[in-house]
Amino acid sequence: MTAMGIASFAEGSSATWVGTWATAPQSAFPGPVDHYQDVTLRLVVHTTVGGARVRIHLSNTHGRTPLRIAAAHVARRAGGADIDAASDRALSFGGHAGVVVEPGETIVSDPVDLDVSPLSDLAVSLFAAGRVDATTVHSLAQQTSYVSGVRGDVTGVEHLSGARTIDNWPFLTGVDVEVQHGAAVVVFGDSLVDGDGTAPDANTRWTDALAARLQQAGGQLARISVLNEGLIGNRLLYASATRHAPHVPDFGHALGEAGVDRFERDVLRQPGARAVIIHLGTNDIGFDGRVAPAGESATLDSLVAGYRVLIARGHQAGLRVIGTTLTPVEGVTALPGYDTPAKEAMRRQVNDWIRGSGEFDAVIDLDASLRDPHHPARLLARLASRDHLHPNDAGYAAAAGDVPLDLFDGLVPDSSRDWR
Repeated sequence: MTAMGIASFAEGSSATWVGTWATAPQSAFPGPVDHYQDVTLRLVVHTTVGGARVRIHLSNTHGRTPLRIAAAHVARRAGGADIDAASDRALSFGGHAGVVVEPGETIVSDPVDLDVSPLSDLAVSLFAAGRVDATTVHSLAQQTSYVSGVRGDVTGVEHLSGARTIDNWPFLTGVDVEVQHGAAVVVFGDSLVDGDGTAPDANTRWTDALAARLQQAGGQLARISVLNEGLIGNRLLYASATRHAPHVPDFGHALGEAGVDRFERDVLRQPGARAVIIHLGTNDIGFDGRVAPAGESATLDSLVAGYRVLIARGHQAGLRVIGTTLTPVEGVTALPGYDTPAKEAMRRQVNDWIRGSGEFDAVIDLDASLRDPHHPARLLARLASRDHLHPNDAGYAAAAGDVPLDLFDGLVPDSSRDWR
């Protein structure tokens, strides 16, 4: 394993690798853990940029035992659980068909030749020989994936007949492509980044809409990928609240590490990362006094201190650091006490600092894009999902449409050297 905590079997190449898809690893929610035994998982992901070769990342970040994958394939998705057989490629790990990922470790596969198109679906198939517990997942996939209905290795089978569906991504945390020139923008945040409120299987998250705009713009902008490192319920300052309160579900550790703690793994280690967009703080304010244990209060000063930590770390790594304002939450139906007049006042104070401090390299004003101009503590009704906390598909499209694309000028370097 390297010093960064990622064991890579593809090092030593002079190629430039850029993430085309990524997701944040999280613990499973409390309760019985999903497990897979002698079956094939076919996980569907949506790319942002294209490339000539591909490799994948497998994570056992939250595992308690070694993760054993006996075979892995990648292919273009044909539809549903089916793949384009001509595009199917067997993956290897240090020249071996199978791999053991130790607890806490992430593994990168050997690269394979495969023409990957921008804004297309790939299917990553993993054969779990023996019992594999899904302790490392990404829960809010908003994407249907599949588990084979038969025992045995069917990673290369074109038609996965009899498959059952799942709505999360176990173990898979990244897909990279080889490019001549390219860059990645990592969008780091909470459930608004994660895409809560979008239609499943529609790829209408804020990050999807932004990636589509970059592709439509063409030129150097079409060489920029957008990596979604959102995590439902995530906070800037504190990890997932593990205390069970009578009025809320027990989240356990599933809402992830604090943003200041996971920034290294989920942003700085992303292949080709040249910029980060940060949207965190909403849950720090909303959970205060309700879900969060005593002693985890959010103040303007504490949130500013947290933002400054991320800004400094991003700049030290050579990233452009872009902040976003926090969106309105009045009327939220999911969590009693999440919205109060005092918390709304705090949100506005935080937004004033984000807009006016000048400490971010740039600011995307999501609040201005999504609020009701006649009732600014609420999302505009036509842009809001039913929970009044997250945008709907139209809201995410509107937010992405308001992002000035010149924020990304100059991100793509002049050479094909590998920045990671």
